Amino acid sequence: MTRRLEELFDLPSSVPKEEEDASIPATQFALQEINTAIDKIDEALPAVRGLDASDKEMDDLAAKAQETFDNLMDLGFNVDSRYASEIFAVAGAMLGHALTAKTAKLNKKLKMVELQMKKVKLDREIQGDEPTATAHGQVLNRNDLLEMIKSNRDQKDNKA
Repeated sequence: MTRRLEELFDLPSSVPKEEEDASIPATQFALQEINTAIDKIDEALPAVRGLDASDKEMDDLAAKAQETFDNLMDLGFNVDSRYASEIFAVAGAMLGHALTAKTAKLNKKLKMVELQMKKVKLDREIQGDEPTATAHGQVLNRNDLLEMIKSNRDQKDNKA
């Protein structure tokens, strides 16, 4: 039972006074430990390096695979037809590797955006903030809206 209900119904406290006094410092200590852990995590995040390097590596791998694909396709057209099928198969595999590298890069970026959105959401929940307005609007009645559309159309007609 909460303290407010106990006060509202004039009931005796369900938690002895000694435990109640001891729980406040314990809660404050736990909150300090949690804040310390969060600060350690925040300090560690900027120290993570190499995220941009992996993007460059994925781009390099994709470029090499595409270049190899082009070279193999040229070679496949210039050799005897009985050997060309194997060369074209390898060229197709190279193109698949290029596609895989690009897809991995895109998936990593999407995952980072998703994690950033989750972090913002958690920060807002912790702070108890109201959602921020992302757009501004007007309340219009139907006639005002039609008048605005008509005036825009008239302006375009006058310019033409």
